[in-house]
This record gives sequence, structure tokens and C-alpha cells, in this order.
Amino acid sequence: MPPWLAERMTKLGSAIAESILHHYGTSELLSRMSDPFWFQALGSVMGMDWHSSGITTSVLGALKRGLNPRAHELGIWICGGRGRHSRNTPDELRAVAERTSLDGETLVRTSRLTARVDNNAIADGFQIYLHTFIVSAAGEWAVVQQGMNETSGLARRYHWHSRAVRDFTSEPHTGIAGEHQGAIMNLVDGHAKPAQQAMLAVVGERPEATLSEVRKLIAPMHHDVRAEDVDLKRLGAVLAMAYEREFHDFASLLLLENLGPRTLQSLALIAEVVHGAPTRFSDPARFSFALGGKDRHPFPVPLKTHDESLSVLRNSLDAAKLGDTDKLDGFKRLEHFVRVIEQRFTPEANFDAIVAHEHAISAQLDGRSVFDGPMKRRRSAVSRQLPLFEE
Repeated sequence: MPPWLAERMTKLGSAIAESILHHYGTSELLSRMSDPFWFQALGSVMGMDWHSSGITTSVLGALKRGLNPRAHELGIWICGGRGRHSRNTPDELRAVAERTSLDGETLVRTSRLTARVDNNAIADGFQIYLHTFIVSAAGEWAVVQQGMNETSGLARRYHWHSRAVRDFTSEPHTGIAGEHQGAIMNLVDGHAKPAQQAMLAVVGERPEATLSEVRKLIAPMHHDVRAEDVDLKRLGAVLAMAYEREFHDFASLLLLENLGPRTLQSLALIAEVVHGAPTRFSDPARFSFALGGKDRHPFPVPLKTHDESLSVLRNSLDAAKLGDTDKLDGFKRLEHFVRVIEQRFTPEANFDAIVAHEHAISAQLDGRSVFDGPMKRRRSAVSRQLPLFEE
């Protein structure tokens, strides 16, 4: 993760999380973190590669750096992480418990149990190497952990939420992200109770069960973003709002800002991550059209747009702390406006044209990727407006 992107992801991810806390509270943020589709969309909208396993590490690391220094104010702590950081989880949870009224040993036991279930009770060939435990001041928690299959080189991410766990031994997950691997041994499947009971009686028994149909996100093997990965009507509504004059002016008014189309495009997708319903995240790749990706998929990260989008969101949050919520509420109005456009019109995005347009304006927006050298001022490119919508 290049430092120029890691720093921006920390600031933007923290601002998005703070917005959700402001509007919907801690429980809703934990619920979103336990949704694999929303989590993938969050990583995409922050500028990370839309389907990379690195989304998990980079998003959780960014949120931990950004939120933990203000944990007492926000009422949420992020513990653990990748590799050696995951082994620090028990001590970090005990430290949180010392500052709150929470039972540290119960949290530590829960953390270890979730790790053991995904590493041992689900024999799917994925070895857990990342474990993150997110806990609120009220004791509600979410767990996000990721395993790697050394043979295939693929990753699988597991999501938990305390509100959804009725029994650690019976379908405790809120979602799993990863490629289907066929029949596996899953001893926490809802149909595995007889197997669990048999194992208590007969040591060495190997009952087989298939993985239950919890919400699963499966990203394709290809690294680039393709038209089939995106809901083009939903993306078209965002582009219409940003580039069609009659929509653009009204959208700017909703945010109480005089903004250019490219920043409006990003802010609309950020607003959807904050305010969108769970069904809106079935195509996480669409959110990479907010701020691109570090590997140039679907285009380099436009640093000017990234910084301006963060500035608008951060200023809105700061104003809300002083009692002026108009700007922050503008994001909710913007998200609703885009859905109205989507429902009442048929602005289907011209996928090839929008990608070409983004590459054409990349230089003037300080577009950058991991393949570029040290940041330096580049000459702005003059490009004509491309037809962003299908006829």
C-alpha cells in the first residue's frame, strides 16, 4: 500500500465511518462491517482495488489508524489486524475493558472462539492470517477475518456480528467472501448438530457437510473492471446527476456546495456507502468509479478529486459538531436524488466511454497509481467531453 493512498484512505474511511455513526449509530456501523458486499464497496470507494484480498487489510488498517485515537469520543475500538497484530488482540481487548465497564476476558474468549471456528471448524483449506475484532462501548462487536489458501493463492473473508450470533456452533456468520471450493467440512453448519453430537461421543469421526448459503461474495479472477461487473443503470444515474446540467445544478444545491461534475460523481458514491440500503451493494465494482484504484483499475486514483471529496465530507462533519447539520444532511439528500433519477429515467452508462473519459482527464486530476514514480506536477490534458451514456 503506497503511503500517498494509505494516508488518504485513513482520512476518508474515518470520515465515512463517522458519518454513519452520526446518522445511524454504532450498531449500524457494526452491521455494515459484517456485510461482505458493503465492506467490499467501502474498500472500492476509498480507492483500493475493487476485488483484491488487500481490501481487507487496507480498509481495516485505515479504520484502526483513523478511529482508535478518537475511540472514547466515538465509542468504538478496533483491535487486532494482520499477522503479529492479530496476536495482540487479547491484550488490546483487555486494555479497552480497563477503560470501560466491559468484561475483558469474555471479549478475549469470543475473539479466540471466532478464530478457532473459521480456522478449525470450517475445514475449507484457508488458514486465518488476519483477525480484527471491533467492539463498541456497549459491548456489541463485529469480527472480520481473512484466510489464505496457499495452493490456489485465493483468499476468503469471514464476517461476524454479535447481534446475529445465537449459537457459535450453528451458522454464526453474517457473510463469507470467497470463491466456492466445493464440498467442505463445516462443523458450524446448521445441519451439523448430529455431527457435533457424534463427535462428542466418538472421537475421530469425520462428518461432512456443505457450506450453508449465508451471504457470500465471490469476486471474479480478472483484475480489471468490466461492464458485466457493474450495474450500468445505477452507475448511469450517478453520471447523469454529475454531468447532465439540469441534474448537476440541483445536486450541487443539495450539498450546499458549488462543485464540479467529477467531485459530484465521487460524493454521490460515497453518499451511497453511508446511506444506501444493503441491496445497493450487490455490485461492489461500481464503487471503484468514485476514486479509481491504485493499480489503475478502472483508472488511476484522481488525487485532486480524492482530496476535494474528503474536504467536503470533513467540513460537513465539523459543521455538524457545532450544530449545523445542513451540509452533512446534504449527503442523504444526494443519495435519495440519485435513486430518483435511477427510478424515473433510464440513463444507462456507456462503460467504455466512461473509462476512456476517466483516463483522458486523469492527468489534470493528478491521477496516480503504484506504477508511477514520485509524485510531480504533470501538464494538464485537454480532452473533449465523451458520450457517457448509451443512446
